[in-house]
Amino acid sequence: MREVESLQKEVWGCDDREIVPLSILAATREIGAILIGAFEGSYLIGFAYSFVGREDERMVHHSHMLAVRPTYRNVNLGYKLKLAQRDRALAQGITRMTWTFDPLQSLNAHFNFAKLGVVADAYKINFYGETTSSFLHQIGNGTDRLWVTWPLDSCRVHERLQTKVQSITSNLESDRIACLVRVGPNNEPQRGQSLEVGCQKDVSIQIPADINALQRERPELAVRWREATRWAFSEAIASGYVIKDFIGAPRNDQSVGVYLLSAGKRVKDFA
Repeated sequence: MREVESLQKEVWGCDDREIVPLSILAATREIGAILIGAFEGSYLIGFAYSFVGREDERMVHHSHMLAVRPTYRNVNLGYKLKLAQRDRALAQGITRMTWTFDPLQSLNAHFNFAKLGVVADAYKINFYGETTSSFLHQIGNGTDRLWVTWPLDSCRVHERLQTKVQSITSNLESDRIACLVRVGPNNEPQRGQSLEVGCQKDVSIQIPADINALQRERPELAVRWREATRWAFSEAIASGYVIKDFIGAPRNDQSVGVYLLSAGKRVKDFA
């Protein structure tokens, strides 16, 4: 658990005030929290941590942290940790897991939606405050998060895990539906018409392929992307849409990420 403390600071660059300390890890594990370590020999190279909660009058596991050392990020370790988390939650009789992630991070979006099969119907503005000590939370970009639900024992999740389906929706489908935010020339965000929200069965939201590069090279543009996608997700969710999928697609000679949203369903319908 001391190594888990250290790994949090290494991966996220946060200070001592913002890590989950050994005392909390030990106490929550005694009452059902799941703490899994991945090791090479005795060396901790990754971990996953979730605790028990209640959402919509049912028991859930909330996956608060998943971290992998940078040099081990190309060996599918995060995926294996999530599967181990799922096995342990199901063994406790809990069939739903939640967590949050930054919707501008395309790699995380692909991992969560395409590989694991999560769905989402909640957008949290500055969930951890406007800034934190982490280098990931730059001033002006905030800590907005999508709140996702992983229906652990659903047909949707079984299909994604067993058949290794990357996305059940084709690029052609994403081309046919209204787009609330589009990646324009030079990675500029282009907003669609708000009238399109609620008038279509399906809508999409595009994001740049690499928001981290934009943050480094054009921080003012990264802030505009936060503002544009905050508007789009908030409007869509308030109008009854559920985020159901994420795909990578070529647009205007550049790679972009595309969220696909559907109206008329709720998260529980995917379970």
